[in-house]
Amino acid sequence: MSCGHCKSAIEKAVTNLDSSATLEFDMEARKVRIESKAARESIQAALKEEGYASEVC
Repeated sequence: MSCGHCKSAIEKAVTNLDSSATLEFDMEARKVRIESKAARESIQAALKEEGYASEVC
């Protein structure tokens, strides 16, 4: 995640699963914090489908 397009793609992937999800981006660190009612596995699968690797911190 390094640009506005990446941010938009991630937001869309997550909000398609949970429209009330909140996302906080740290573009410099290339991290995003997601609070959602959707299952973690579902979010990770949606991000992977968009081409973004993810890990839980």
